[in-house]
Amino acid sequence: MAEVAKWYVIHTYSGYEAMVKDTLEKMVENSNLQDQILEIKIPMEQTIEEKNGKKKVVLRKILPCYVFIKLVYSNNLWFMITNTRGVTGFVGPQGKALPLSEDEVKRMRLETKIEVVDFKIGDKVQIVSGPLDGFEGDIIDLDIPNQKAKLKVAMFSTETEVEVDFVQLKSLN
Repeated sequence: MAEVAKWYVIHTYSGYEAMVKDTLEKMVENSNLQDQILEIKIPMEQTIEEKNGKKKVVLRKILPCYVFIKLVYSNNLWFMITNTRGVTGFVGPQGKALPLSEDEVKRMRLETKIEVVDFKIGDKVQIVSGPLDGFEGDIIDLDIPNQKAKLKVAMFSTETEVEVDFVQLKSLN
C-alpha cells in the first residue's frame, strides 16, 4: 500500500530557514526523492513596516525557525533531514516526527486551493484576511497554479502592488 504524504514541521536555527529549504530542495533533486518529499515551505505573510517615515509592504516569516515539509515519512528521510546543516530536528515528542492534522494544515494555509477561480484581471476585490484585511484593490495579474493574485491597492495615499492568496479575496463586482 502506498504511503500518503503528510505535512511535518522542522525546527531550524534562527535565520537558517531559507538555507535549510534550499539544501533540502537540492537533496531532493540530487537523491531523486521527488516522490517522497513533495513540498517544502516557509510560510510568509505581507506586513506593513514603517522606516524613516516611509511605509512599505514587506514579506515576514509567520513562524521564524520553522520549515514545513510535505513528505512520505521514513526513518531514512528522518535521518537525512535531521542531519541537514541548520536543522535542530522535527517537531514532535522527543524529536519524533509528528504530522500536522488536516485542521492545522488548513489553519497554516499550507494547502488552500480554490477549485473554481471566478476572478479576472481588472476585477475590484476586497482583502478579507491577513495584515491587509479590509483593503480594496484591482486585480492586475493572476497566478492560477500558485493561487495568488497581484493587486493594485491604494494605501498611504499611493498605489501599491501587493500579492495575495485567492482565499484572502472577496469579489466586489
